[in-house]
Amino acid sequence: MTKPRRTQEFRPDARFVPEGHPQPVFGKIGVLLINLGTPDDTDYWSMRAYLKEFLSDRRVIEENPVLWWFILNGPILLKRPFSSGEAYRSIWNEELNESPLRTITRAQAEKLANTFKGDDRIVVDWGMRYGNPSTKSRIEALKEQGCDRILLFALYPQYAAATTATAYDKAFDALKEMRWQPAIRTVPAYYDDPVYIDALAASLKGELAKLEWKPDVILASYHGLPVEYFEKGDPYHCHCEKTTRLLREKLNWDQDYLRTTFQSRFGKAEWLQPYTDKTVEGLAKDGVKNLAVVTPGFAADCVETLEEIAEENGDIFKESGGENFAAIPCLNDSKEGMGVIRAIVGRELMGWI
Repeated sequence: MTKPRRTQEFRPDARFVPEGHPQPVFGKIGVLLINLGTPDDTDYWSMRAYLKEFLSDRRVIEENPVLWWFILNGPILLKRPFSSGEAYRSIWNEELNESPLRTITRAQAEKLANTFKGDDRIVVDWGMRYGNPSTKSRIEALKEQGCDRILLFALYPQYAAATTATAYDKAFDALKEMRWQPAIRTVPAYYDDPVYIDALAASLKGELAKLEWKPDVILASYHGLPVEYFEKGDPYHCHCEKTTRLLREKLNWDQDYLRTTFQSRFGKAEWLQPYTDKTVEGLAKDGVKNLAVVTPGFAADCVETLEEIAEENGDIFKESGGENFAAIPCLNDSKEGMGVIRAIVGRELMGWI
């Protein structure tokens, strides 16, 4: 990526700054990578705190708020922290005592920061919508370092109100409390960006080449969404379908070979279909012996990809008669993944630099 051109920083004229007045710090540009979130640990109380914040979000759960409060603070927060904690423990980064999502998001921010090494006006940071480090704390940190312009990059290729919108909502909430707000720019959904599609194709081809067998079918599994949200106008389903179609066209594959499915259902409502777990089971029972699953909706591997897909769905496939199963890694901080992040950030910053 071509490095941005340097411009003259604005400095206040000392003649107009009263004696003893604190020197204002500004003139820098911040870039904040935002991902979904992570519990601080896998114990009951850490999981409970994380789940409570996540499932209290009105963007995520659009049920009657009074009724939902009793459901959430009753059966869900009494039981779910145990099962969620077990899932996180199976994929936990024991060396750093943190979730893989936190490890990878930090690495993405560090590698992006290296891109701007030598230009001290660009400050890169990362934060989470739920859990720590919070979006609010990182916006405040960027502001304290002199960033009067901040690019918010929610790492969701496909737009959904329950992901992209709520990430930016949280950032805007932080701005409401600031006397001197920085100017803000948000990154739009990049589900059909050629840089992203090319990176997916290159990464997928590279991972498939490592296998000692050839998949009979490949599933592109995306996080699910209640059908009701789609009917209210959320574009997420359309974005997912277009990503799969463009990836299929890029690789010259047919519809039967690369198929779209949706995972991670919650509650009793109808969600977008076909469901990943039911599809995996059905394919195995129909005689498919070799299956690979790629997750284009996740910019970094997390509990939904490492536990739900790699472990849970891998077990479903083999228990239903399948033989070989592969969960393809997300783009993460790989060469391809960082190529996407650098290209999008560079493009968005050009209007400011």
